Amino acid sequence: MKNIFMIINYNDYPSTKHLVDNIKKYKCLDEIVVVDNNSSDNSFEMLKQINCITLIKTDKNNGFSYGINYGIKSLEKKYDNAYVFISNSDIVIKEENDLKKLLESARKYELVAPRVNEHGFINRGWKLPTPKEEILFNLPYLRTKLEKKYRYYQDNYYNSNITCVDVVSFCFFLTTIKTIQENGYFDDYVFLYYEENIFCSKLKKKRKQIVIDNRVEIIHNHSVTIDKNIKKINKYKLLKQSQMYFEKKYNEAGIIGIVLLYLTNKMTLFLLYIYYFFKGGIR
Repeated sequence: MKNIFMIINYNDYPSTKHLVDNIKKYKCLDEIVVVDNNSSDNSFEMLKQINCITLIKTDKNNGFSYGINYGIKSLEKKYDNAYVFISNSDIVIKEENDLKKLLESARKYELVAPRVNEHGFINRGWKLPTPKEEILFNLPYLRTKLEKKYRYYQDNYYNSNITCVDVVSFCFFLTTIKTIQENGYFDDYVFLYYEENIFCSKLKKKRKQIVIDNRVEIIHNHSVTIDKNIKKINKYKLLKQSQMYFEKKYNEAGIIGIVLLYLTNKMTLFLLYIYYFFKGGIR
């Protein structure tokens, strides 16, 4: 099968160009595809100047999952099946051999991801939450402690080369066109957040294996710019909207669970407004 590297770009030409330059000489890759998710800046025009990529532009910006689906459905026109690395634009691959190791693992497992270094924090996947755990994660000031106990695996869980997990980060992962097709693509109802939980829950229900290849580490240089207060609150609202959708449609939360999620979401939102008001106002 062919090996495709697909980058999802939105208003981030510099990072996408850097990643393309990073991987363009890798012989293990048959094609580099950039999906411009209907950028509102000049990214698409700038990307047209890169000769070594296949460039696709979505018809609208409907979120990360929509961008992936758009790219995959374009690839389907050329390939019956292929291995596809799906990547954010702000990723750094250390060496070609890392991609080869992931491809080796992908012959055995449905979805493979590396260790992800995010400014010193190593992301190695997480457990799918129960509705009760999601309610607990909504509690202010207790979330970090509770997530450490219920959401993340212990460090000694990753002692082998390959570790099975419930969910991996979708900033960078490897799967096949067929795996995406056979599991109903990504749910583009969610604009942002919970894409990982949604798709990985579908795989888990079919007893498909999701793994971290601990031999490989990539760097995720996601932005650490502090957003304005209003943006933070809007992001919180979007996060909790996706959370509610996941719980209702995929995680079998009952009526009581949905009500408690709603109440804890509203409580935390109120506390955020109070915090930003005393911090200096919401602009």
